[in-house]
Amino acid sequence: MYRMAALRAKALTGCLSRGFRASRYASSTAAIATASAVFSGSSIPSLNIPLEGVSLPPSLSDNLNPSKLHTTTLPNGLKIASEMSPNPAASVGLYVDCGSIYETPYSRGATHLLERMAFKSTLNRSHLRLVREIESMGASTSASASREQMGYTIDALKTYVPHMVEVLVDSVRNPAFLDWEVNEELGKVKVEIGELAKNPMGYLLEAAHSAAYSGAMANPLYAPESAISGLNGDVLQKFVSENYTAPRMVLAASGVEHEELLKVVEPLLSDLPNVTRLAEPKSEYVGGDFRQHTGDEATHFALSFGVPGWDKEKEAVMATVLQMLMGGGGSFSAGGPGKGMHSWLYLRILNQYQEFQSCTAFTSIFNNAGLFGIYGCTSPEYAAKGIELVADEMKAVAEGKVNQKHLDRAKAATKSAILMNLESRMIVSEDIGRQILTYGERKPVDAFLKTVDQLTLKDIADFTSKIIAKPLTMASLGSVLNVPSYDSVSSRFS
Repeated sequence: MYRMAALRAKALTGCLSRGFRASRYASSTAAIATASAVFSGSSIPSLNIPLEGVSLPPSLSDNLNPSKLHTTTLPNGLKIASEMSPNPAASVGLYVDCGSIYETPYSRGATHLLERMAFKSTLNRSHLRLVREIESMGASTSASASREQMGYTIDALKTYVPHMVEVLVDSVRNPAFLDWEVNEELGKVKVEIGELAKNPMGYLLEAAHSAAYSGAMANPLYAPESAISGLNGDVLQKFVSENYTAPRMVLAASGVEHEELLKVVEPLLSDLPNVTRLAEPKSEYVGGDFRQHTGDEATHFALSFGVPGWDKEKEAVMATVLQMLMGGGGSFSAGGPGKGMHSWLYLRILNQYQEFQSCTAFTSIFNNAGLFGIYGCTSPEYAAKGIELVADEMKAVAEGKVNQKHLDRAKAATKSAILMNLESRMIVSEDIGRQILTYGERKPVDAFLKTVDQLTLKDIADFTSKIIAKPLTMASLGSVLNVPSYDSVSSRFS
């Protein structure tokens, strides 16, 4: 529940959301004329003097009732969901139940490239015309790819909603996949792969997924270098036609009247084919070991275990709270309230052992599976001891050494992060779309907060004991010669 807001709250490095922001350009002549009119004369009127001919709208009530979510399912299975807000702007997104888990050896890396190809030339618009239209609305656009879902979003003032929806639908439904544009983005994909190698935590999280799972969940989110030469417009077109079908799509909006949205969306999407929805590809958590020696002056490692997905909601919420409780970060921090300086890993590792450059907990939760773990970075000669310390701290939580103060702080931090993220209309529309893809509905935030409030120290201890009893997934990068064997580390959790 509230998976998108929860993911944003974790603020993991290597976040795979890429987009561009179009600016709205005003005419310089008009700007000069306006400035001359306002500032002409010998004095400027006081701000306390009402402007002539301007009537102010009534003030909003101090207590606003939450907007009701309205959902409509078209005959072809596509869902349209929206809720109103007093905000003058609106956010509209199209979300697809399609990610890297649906890739085959033939289409490996397609989702990564599709994310880069968002809002490019379509069968109806050139890329230049599309950019100019986005600029004319003062809109911003973004696209994101994950292992299970794709998302395309556009954000602008409410007056532009019909135009926003038409541009969004055209971009997703009718991509041209021109050869020169595909080749240009493939070059950028190669750069991103190179940048990932410079981000040890992001690199290890990708490696951990490949080592942890057998099946579709092991598919890389980033396009493998070996697959880039096989990617082209034909591969993308085939992947889109097979997976971008009506029953696997949700159009979600924040700040839009539902009936008005239906009038715009229905003519644009009602003719999408109603193809039987494919079963999600199977994956199994098996655990494993990944090591890559690069000769760097540091040792990076991650110890992780399988956790339930959002289909087991309470346990997924426990994993989220556990990640907040463990916390962590870098050995240097600006500190201050809310910076995690009182989290478990800060108090018991970073503040006690100066050999650690970084130590932080992470979670990665999907529909039916997930990972919880701890990433650490130490000097090579301290790697073995550092891994032992991290393993011992996970065991300490499982043994019930966390006190109520730690848990209350983690619960408050979780709730606060979720609620603050949901103040963004773009995250709200994304959360609506992704929850409907996952559950078929959007669950109320109060239910999420209630689940968090009901967690006890015993719940956290039992949950941690349960996950560390599973096979370990260990990943290491850099100077790995002193990293202990997989069996020796795994035995510490026995």
